[in-house]
Amino acid sequence: MRTRLLFFIILFFSCFLAQAQTAVNYNQSNLAKRVTLDLKYNRISDVLQKISNAGKFYFAYNGALFKQDSVVNLNVKNIAVRDVLDQLFEGKVAYKENEEYIILRYAANRFSIEAESIVTAENLYAITGYVVDIQTGKRVKNASVYEKRLLQSALTDEEGTFNLKFKGEHKSIVLTASKENYRDTSLVFLSSINVKPQGYDDPDKEKGTLFSDMLDNFRISRWFTSSKQRIQNINIPNFLANMPIQASLTPGLSSQGKMSTSVVNKFSLNLIGGYTAGVDGMEIAGVFNLDKGNVQYVQVAGAFNVVGGLTKGVQIAGALNINGQDVKGVQVSGAFNNVQRNMEGVQVSGLNYVRRSAKAVQISAVGNIITDDLQGLQITGIGNVVSKNTKGVQIAALGNITSGLMRGIQISGIFNYAKSNKGLQIGLINAADSSSGVSLGLFNFVKNGYHKISISSNELINANIAFKSGNANLYTIFMLGKNFVKDENIETFGLGFGHDFFAGKLFSVAAELSAQHLYLGQWDYVNILNKFQLNLQFRVFKGLSIYGGPVANYYVTNAPADYRSPVGYKQIDPANSKIIRGHKGWLGWNAGITLF
Repeated sequence: MRTRLLFFIILFFSCFLAQAQTAVNYNQSNLAKRVTLDLKYNRISDVLQKISNAGKFYFAYNGALFKQDSVVNLNVKNIAVRDVLDQLFEGKVAYKENEEYIILRYAANRFSIEAESIVTAENLYAITGYVVDIQTGKRVKNASVYEKRLLQSALTDEEGTFNLKFKGEHKSIVLTASKENYRDTSLVFLSSINVKPQGYDDPDKEKGTLFSDMLDNFRISRWFTSSKQRIQNINIPNFLANMPIQASLTPGLSSQGKMSTSVVNKFSLNLIGGYTAGVDGMEIAGVFNLDKGNVQYVQVAGAFNVVGGLTKGVQIAGALNINGQDVKGVQVSGAFNNVQRNMEGVQVSGLNYVRRSAKAVQISAVGNIITDDLQGLQITGIGNVVSKNTKGVQIAALGNITSGLMRGIQISGIFNYAKSNKGLQIGLINAADSSSGVSLGLFNFVKNGYHKISISSNELINANIAFKSGNANLYTIFMLGKNFVKDENIETFGLGFGHDFFAGKLFSVAAELSAQHLYLGQWDYVNILNKFQLNLQFRVFKGLSIYGGPVANYYVTNAPADYRSPVGYKQIDPANSKIIRGHKGWLGWNAGITLF
């Protein structure tokens, strides 16, 4: 028995140890954390997921970096994440990290910086050199060479050559070369040219920022930036510096030179327009602001603002605000507000658009569009559209559309539509696929709701037909009728509303309020018969019910008191009628059948 128990204990721990194990110090950098893994025939994406779960961080990478279904074997014991990734990707992937993410990018190629000439003078240090691909020996064009601390940069030309000048006294210059698909490399130059330049291990080489390239996806931003600026963004996507102030005439003509797209500023002033990494304070432009990263607090432009990252605070533009990620705050523009992710706050413009969900108030002249859920208020001069669910209020002159569940109120001049209505619709035409709410309008249609035809008779008109549409809470009634009695002819049409009470399997009670015009041989006078009726309904079988009940009638006409109907038409003068405020009222009856 003891031998069997010992066997099961050993088996349990053997199975447990076959899974990913970790000994993680969470105060370490993500790349320095150590893991133990014994994985066989696992997909790369699953291996990355197990590493990230163990280290309490996330991987960020382009899905095209590797084949998602590639299967690998991995056996490591107490190895740093950096070394595990080197083994997994065979050195073809470069890494950057911030607090929560390790950013992976393809970097199979390697290059070096070669100094051709170094010139020193009073308060001047100039370096001319070139960048060389280590494997091929060929010079590399369009590589970014930059000094991080001094915010100076250059792109190599067609011959792979660069030239940089630095003003002031500097003990050392550290140049870094970056290019897409290459590993970054750095070289240190001491102030004395007698010292041969040596390779340099940048302590910040693995520090990065999970950065959006959304800005370059906007066509409007490409119109106002040069190809060199876009190449530099591709080469140096994650390096950021912080400065108190910058000024620009146009993108590229900046107090921070070509490195302006890697600098986050407290205050940014752009006379015509500027292109920076972001703002942590205030940015003002005569025409436009372009920011590839985050912007917070205040951004104002005469024409447009384009932000690739998060926006928090107030954003005001004469024409356009375009945002690549979430917005929290207030957006005001003359023509168009565009948020590519989530919106929390207030949008005011000619047209407002949110690609994901919104907890917001949207006010526009033309329309408000949200492609996910809305919690809040939409007001517009033409139409509101929510592609999923609405919890709030939609008000439009023309129409409102909610393609999912609507819990709230829709008010429009023409039409309202909700796939599932659990609120209140007020409009000329109200439609829904299903409804447990209330619709008030001339025509209320519920696809999976109330569609009934009633044929009835009453004490005044012996043949009536009505179409009832909506739901049991409130349905619309369209009616036509004719009294087929010699010398007592009446033609009628009208509109009403109804509600079902105490609906059971067999019996129910309905209350209906209607108004109908009676044609009595000529159109010279208005003859309106107002009716309130209670119907006791009995369901014979599915699709057929019979009903009947009392009716309170109140007849209003502008015909003279001594008016007589033309020959062949009925005189409306029931024997049991009474004069109520100058018009006739009486109790009557109603009976009929309902189909469907």
